[in-house]
Order: sequence, then C-alpha cells, then structure tokens
Amino acid sequence: MSESDTSKRAISERDDLEISRRRLLGTVGAAGAAGLVVGAVGGAGVSAAVSSDGTASANGAGGPAALTTVGSTEVMFHGKHQAGITTPLQSRGHLVAFDLAPGAGRKEAVALMRRWSATAKTLMAGKAPAQDTGVALDAGPSSLTVTFGFGRTFFDRTGLASRRPAGLDPLPAFSSDALDPRRSEGDLWVQIGADDALVAFHALRAVQKDAGDAARVRWQMNGFNRSAGATARPMTARNLMGQVDGTRNPKPADPDFDRRIFVPAGTTGAEAWIAGGSYAVVRRIRMLLDDWEKLSLDRQEKVIGRRKSDGAPLTGGTETTELDLDKRGPDGGTVIPDNAHARISAPEQNGGAAMLRRPFSFHDGIGPDGTPDAGLLFICWQADPLRGFVPVQRKLDRGDALSPFIRHEASGLFAVPGGPAEGEYVGQRLLEA
Repeated sequence: MSESDTSKRAISERDDLEISRRRLLGTVGAAGAAGLVVGAVGGAGVSAAVSSDGTASANGAGGPAALTTVGSTEVMFHGKHQAGITTPLQSRGHLVAFDLAPGAGRKEAVALMRRWSATAKTLMAGKAPAQDTGVALDAGPSSLTVTFGFGRTFFDRTGLASRRPAGLDPLPAFSSDALDPRRSEGDLWVQIGADDALVAFHALRAVQKDAGDAARVRWQMNGFNRSAGATARPMTARNLMGQVDGTRNPKPADPDFDRRIFVPAGTTGAEAWIAGGSYAVVRRIRMLLDDWEKLSLDRQEKVIGRRKSDGAPLTGGTETTELDLDKRGPDGGTVIPDNAHARISAPEQNGGAAMLRRPFSFHDGIGPDGTPDAGLLFICWQADPLRGFVPVQRKLDRGDALSPFIRHEASGLFAVPGGPAEGEYVGQRLLEA
C-alpha cells in the first residue's frame, strides 16, 4: 500500500470515528433533553426528534436536521403563562433588573416591552434578531426562556399606581436579612434561562441592548444548574451544599397547582391584567460553605432533616416519601429534629403555604476573606406572596437550623403578567388598558 493510500485510509477511519462519536453524543444529549421536557407545561415543547440512527428529524418528520442535542429544544413564547415558570430547570441563567431612565414613563415602557417581547420571541425560536451580535451562531434555541416582571416602583413611574396589585405590598423585614439595596428590587425584572451558556448570554446582551435610553441596569446576577444529560436519569437538582433541593415542590399535575402558583383567570377590576400571571420572590442567598463543610455528614443531615445521598427523609423511604414528623428515635426525640429545615418549611407546618421554587446556583469568585462568594439565586413563584413565601420565611426566621449557614443578601418582589396571546406583547393588558 502506498503512503498516499495509507494516509487516505487513516483520514477515512478518523472521519468514521468522529461521525460515530457525534452520533453517540447526539443520542445521549437528546435523551437528556427528553428527560427535561417530561412534565413541562405552559407551552413547552420539542422542535426536533431523534431517530434510531442518532440523527434528528425536524418536528419528527423524515430527513436529517442540523441539531441532534439539547440545542433543538424550543419553548413557546406565547401561551397562558409566561415561559420560565413551569419550564424545566435550565443549566444557565441570568437575572437582571432595570430602572426606567429619568423622564421615562408609560409611553417609553410600552415601546420597551414591545421591543423586549419581539426579541424574546425571536430568540426563543432559535432565530437571530436584527443587528445580531453573532454570539449564538450555529446554536439552536436550547430551551431558552425570557420572563418579564414589574416591580412596585414601576407603577409609580408609569402613572399606574391605581393598578398596582396588593400582591406587590413590600415584603416584611426578616432578622436574617443583610440586604444590599443596590442589588435589590427594581422597576423591571428579566429572568433568562437556557441550556447553553452562549445562548443565555446572547439573550442577556440582546435585552440589555434593547433597553436603549428607556431603562438602565440596576443589578444583574448569573446562575447555573447541572447540565442536561449529566446524570444517568433525570433527577432533582442539588445545591452547592450538596443537598437535593426541590423535592417537595408543587407539581403541575397537582389538582391545586394553578390555584397556588397562578393568579386566577377570573380576577377582575384593577388587577385583571395579572390574571394568569404570578409573583416572583427573588433572593440572593449566600451559603457559608466553609462553615457548612466543617459539619459532619450526620450533623448536616440533621440540619436539613433529609439524607444527603438521596434526599430521603431521615424517617426513611425514598426522596418522595412523606416526612414522618411524629416519629421518635431511641432517645425519645423526634427523628427529624424540631428545628430541621425540612420540618419547618413543610406546607403542613405552615397552614398549607406553598410556592414553586425554581432557583439557580451562583459563584462569583472568592471574597477578600478567602471564602467563596457562592450560594443560591432563590426564585419562588406563587399566586400570592403573602400566603406563599412570607409565612414560610417568617417561620424559618424564628428557628431554622440552616440559618447560621446562610445569609440573605438581596431581595426583590415582582408581578409577572400572564403569557401574551398571539399578536400581543408582555404587559400589554396593563399598559394599554
């Protein structure tokens, strides 16, 4: 065999190996995407399906498509509720709050929400907006969601104070708060999530550019979760303390899910505009990881009230087994300690109060004292924060065993309108009523 033939054969073998590798990765990635889509509601869907040979077919039709991984997953912009609430957790996230610029009012807010909605719709479909930066070229929608909310001060600055909902009444102060006002609240809030870091950043950049002269960034935070397909099976996320976090979240299949999470569709009067919407409480919670990691495994589990390995209650069973709050150990004490986080935050301990937690973890480097600036970008959704977040946080504030290991450093409360219908922009029912 000639040197030329040997070289050609080597190139061919490498090409075959690369094609096989890509098909394998595509199949695994698509399986991860499918796992994330299971249980999604509110307009979430998949725009490509994977065939038996590892290639993709657009919308399940025959013929190959370019995307074979999580990049092909598209979440719908229009719907009863905004995307990013019941959408499965994405691996990357950005939270950003804006204040309207001095002199800007309702007219400027209308134009801004029109721009933002048009851009969000385009990006969530995996398309490039006008004058695109090119950051996300070649990527698909990657489960991108862009969610918009209004803060309490937005209504004063747009002359809509009479239509400000009671759900935006200020949150009470909590003893564990160490809030930085520069990183709290805001006239407008945007939540961005995607399963690709560049896609998420691309959306963030587009939103910031679209703000133009109408609004200025007040604060911005970056977060992450485990990537799709990183585990052998879909599972509840872990936080930076290593704990399974979100086990007892309300499920869309629960008969009272909509009542607890979304403002009723029949809402009338000045607050009719938020029917189908929700309220987001946003908290930057610093985890004192150096202190936490000094605890023994047994002590950590008693603080939480659950096993670290699988999230099951200390009273036994699996992750989804109900807490046995009355079970006692050989010493006569409750197996789940009286001040355990899981006990204190349980809905049955708080008059049935429930909220949909949908957080991102964050790590913003190492502080001057050598400790990690890391923790949880806590985001919870509810139909009424005074019946969801507030009663639970009040109880945690009075004696949660986890409190010495966390610090609440920023806070915000935002009214999030329902999803826009075809031809509408987000917030239109408020701004043009």
